[in-house]
Amino acid sequence: MLKAKHLFLFYHFFRLHSLWNIKRNFHKIEIHGEFIEKEKPILIIANHMSWWDGFWVVYFRQKVVKRRFHFMMLEEQLQKNWFLRFAGGFSINKHSKTIIETLQYTQALLENPENMVLVFPQGKIESHYQTSLTFEKGIQKIVTRSKNAQIIFTVHLVDYFSNKKPTLYIYFKEWEPISSQEDIEEQYNIFYKACLEIQKQKTE
Repeated sequence: MLKAKHLFLFYHFFRLHSLWNIKRNFHKIEIHGEFIEKEKPILIIANHMSWWDGFWVVYFRQKVVKRRFHFMMLEEQLQKNWFLRFAGGFSINKHSKTIIETLQYTQALLENPENMVLVFPQGKIESHYQTSLTFEKGIQKIVTRSKNAQIIFTVHLVDYFSNKKPTLYIYFKEWEPISSQEDIEEQYNIFYKACLEIQKQKTE
C-alpha cells in the first residue's frame, strides 16, 4: 500500500494549480449546502464522473471545509502518478490483501480532526447521467469504523446552457447515520437523485 506523504511546497502548488485550472476552464462555480463546523475529521463521499473530480474537491476544501487533504486512488493509477502522494494521495488495491491495510489507514486518518479524506465509492468514472450509483463494499466498513468523522455527501454536476464554458454545481449535505446498519449507498442515492431533480429545474 502507498501512503500519503505530504510535502508543503508541492501541496501548495497543487492547490493553486487546481484553483487556477478550474477558474480558467469553468464559467462559474456554485456551491449549494450548509456546513456546520464541528472540529471533527471529515469524510467526503463524492460521485465520480470525470477527470476533474479531485480538483473540484480541492476547490470545495478551500472554500468550505479547510482540512488537510487526503484522497484514495487505485494503486495502479497512483504508481503512474506517484507525485500525487505529496498532495495527499494514498492507494487501494481491490484485488489484494492490502485492502485491509488501506481501510485501517483511512480509519487512522479519520481520527485526526485536522484531516479530511475523499473517497469515490463507485470505484470508477461513470456518466453523471446515471440515475443510481453502485458503491464498492469497502465504504460501508470505513463509515462503520470512523464513528467520530463528520460525513459529507457531495454531488458534482455541470451544465453549459448558452455559455462557452460549463458551470460547475457542487451540492453537499452532512449525513449522520441513525445506526451502523444504515446503508450509505441507499442514503447517498436519495441525495444524488434529489440533486438531479434540482438541476433539472435550472435555467440560465
